[in-house]
Amino acid sequence: MSTVPANRPIGIFYEHPEWFKPLFAELDRRGTPYVKLHADEHVFDPAEQPAYSLVFNRMSPSAYLRGRGNAIFYTQAFLAHLERRGIRVVNGTEAFGNEISKAAQLSLIESLGLPYPRARVIHRPEQAPAAAQGLRWPIAVKPNIGGSGAGVRKFDTPEALRQAAETDLDLGIDSTALVQEFIPQEESRIVRVEVVGGKYIYGIRIYTPGTSFDLCPADVCQRVDGAELDAQICAVDAPKRGLRVEGYEPPRPVIEAVERIMAAAGIEVGGIEYMIDSRDGQLYYYDVNALSNFVADAPNVVGFDPFALLADWLEREAAAAVAAGAEREAA
Repeated sequence: MSTVPANRPIGIFYEHPEWFKPLFAELDRRGTPYVKLHADEHVFDPAEQPAYSLVFNRMSPSAYLRGRGNAIFYTQAFLAHLERRGIRVVNGTEAFGNEISKAAQLSLIESLGLPYPRARVIHRPEQAPAAAQGLRWPIAVKPNIGGSGAGVRKFDTPEALRQAAETDLDLGIDSTALVQEFIPQEESRIVRVEVVGGKYIYGIRIYTPGTSFDLCPADVCQRVDGAELDAQICAVDAPKRGLRVEGYEPPRPVIEAVERIMAAAGIEVGGIEYMIDSRDGQLYYYDVNALSNFVADAPNVVGFDPFALLADWLEREAAAAVAAGAEREAA
C-alpha cells in the first residue's frame, strides 16, 4: 500500500507525450497518488501554496523540437517557485540549469578534474572558426540547449566550418553553443550510466552506425544479439537508424565518477554518457542528463524494471517530505 497521502500527491511535471507512460502505469498499478502536470498547459499562482508531497521534474530540453521551447524557460520559474514554497523538488533548479546548458556541464566536469572532449563556448556563429583553432579535428558544433542530439553538426575541415559560420550555422534557442572536438567512438558505441537517488542502478552500451547524434535509450529497439525489444514507446524510425543495445557494468571508478558528477550537478535521477576514443583509448564524459529515459524493455536488457525501482524511491522521498513538513509545522 502506498505511503503517499492522497491530499499530498506526487506531482509529475513533464512535456513529452510518450516517454513517461511506463512511470504513470507503474504508479497507477500501485495506487500511488500522483498528478500529471503537463508543461504545455501548466500555469501557477505565486500566491498559492502547492499541495504536493514532492514534484518530480521531467521537463525535456528538446521540447523546442515539438513547439514547446517556451516551456523550457517557464520551467525555471516554476521550479524556483516550488523551492521557495518549501516543496521537495526532484531535479530542481540546479539540476535543470545543468540539464539545459552543455557549457555548464563541461565546466562542472572540468571542476571535478574528469576528462571530456576539449571545447570552446561561443554565442555568435562567426566565432566558430576562431574557436576551433588549436582543437583536434573533426569538430562538432553543439547547441547549448540540445536534447536527443538536436542541432549537432560535424565538420571535417576548417573550410567547411567557415562556410557554415557564414551561412547557416544554428546555435540553438539561446544562441550559445560548443565548438568541440569530435571523438570517434571505439567500436562505434557509447556507454550510458543511470542513477536513481544519485546512486548507480545500471549501465548500457549503445552501438550506432555513426551517422546519428540521437542516442535516446528509450528508442533503441534491438539488442546486440539481434533480438527485437518490446518497446511501447519505440521511435518509428529507430530500426532504420540501426541502434543496438546491451547491458553493461562499467568499471567501479567510472561509477564513482558518474555519482560525483550527478552530486555536483544536483541531479538525483538521470544519466551520464561517455565514450572511448578509438584513436588512443581515452575515456571522455560528454553528456549529463537530468531527464532519464530508461532503456526500452529494460528487463530484457539489464535484468530488472527501473520504473519499479524509481517508483519505490519516489514513494519513499514523498513520504519523507511529508513527514519533514509535518515536523516543521509542529515546531
